[in-house]
Amino acid sequence: MNLFRNLLVWILLAIIGALAWHLLAQDPGYVLVRYRGWDYTTNLLWVSVAVLAGLFVLWLLWSLIALPMRAWRHRRERQSRERLGSGLEALHQGHYARAEKLLPQAAEDSDAAVARLAAARAATARGDHAAARSHLDAIDSGHALTRAIGRAELALAEDRPTDALVALDDPNAQPLSPRGLALRADAYAASRRAADAYALLGALRQQQALPEGALAQRERVWAAQALAEAGDANALADRWESVPKGLRSEPEVVAAYADRAAALGWDDAATSSIEHALDTRWDEDLAARYGRLPVARVEHREAAAQRWLQQRPGSPALLLTLARMARARGDWLQAEDHLQRAIAQGAGPEAWEELGDGHAATGDDTTARIAYANALRMQRGEPVTPLTNRSPGLGGERLEGL
Repeated sequence: MNLFRNLLVWILLAIIGALAWHLLAQDPGYVLVRYRGWDYTTNLLWVSVAVLAGLFVLWLLWSLIALPMRAWRHRRERQSRERLGSGLEALHQGHYARAEKLLPQAAEDSDAAVARLAAARAATARGDHAAARSHLDAIDSGHALTRAIGRAELALAEDRPTDALVALDDPNAQPLSPRGLALRADAYAASRRAADAYALLGALRQQQALPEGALAQRERVWAAQALAEAGDANALADRWESVPKGLRSEPEVVAAYADRAAALGWDDAATSSIEHALDTRWDEDLAARYGRLPVARVEHREAAAQRWLQQRPGSPALLLTLARMARARGDWLQAEDHLQRAIAQGAGPEAWEELGDGHAATGDDTTARIAYANALRMQRGEPVTPLTNRSPGLGGERLEGL
């Protein structure tokens, strides 16, 4: 492309020169130069030639004079590029001190913003955040967006999301690049403003700021966080309606909605959301949470759990939920039976802790201490102490494998 453009320019100049020569050949004109009694006459054609020759000589002299300066400047640029390349390679290889030494030297000449940004990342990798901030502050205003992104990354690494938002709001850094938008969304989420982060998902997808898998994960996390941060029932309802139907069966999203609804006294919404999610896709953690909800409707929840148990008789989460429902009704014998069956099916520390709470409430402190100790042992990955307990559901036999 450059060769074609240069060739076109030279062709145009040749055409203009030929036209000028033709016109001057028809009428060369008359030029008189008088200076201190000397007269010199010629025509316009030779004056034009003399002027062009003089300009060429002046250009040639200037080129010769500027040649050392131009060679020195090219040498400095070459050294700067070499330092930049060596510094980036050292950063990639983990030689952070060497990278931080080479990159500021490159920043003195060309590619200053890139070199300073890389030097800041090298300082961050060394744990010297003060030096990283110094490198970022040295980036000039002509690269405001690069500087803002670097400052936001450093602020998020230091758990300062508000400072990250301030850096990204720099008027000179607008409009934000895809990386800047992703950092702003992460800063919103870290500032307990997940609803604002969730609102940026459309722009993040449009600009392909993150891979689709990462965006899908953030969508689930931000949706759950936004529901948990809802200030009142109206805000919770609005945010739940804005969640896509596909996410309304995701366990973490449903759990956040149910917990917040229960905290706001919205018992029907809390229970129905988990019931719908479990009917759509089974999840043991969500089934266990169904029994932990701090809401009433014990009979309703117990009936739903019994219905699910007919389909999944070996579910430890359902047995634990039924045990909690039985305890809420005051039926400890049935609750104990459900707990022992849950433990036999591989229930975790929650079942042992619930068993300890039940025995402590009935005054059986010895068994309660064993149950609590087993809950701690399971959390540490240690074997539990066998527990012999008589219950109508087990006929007084020892639980195998406890």
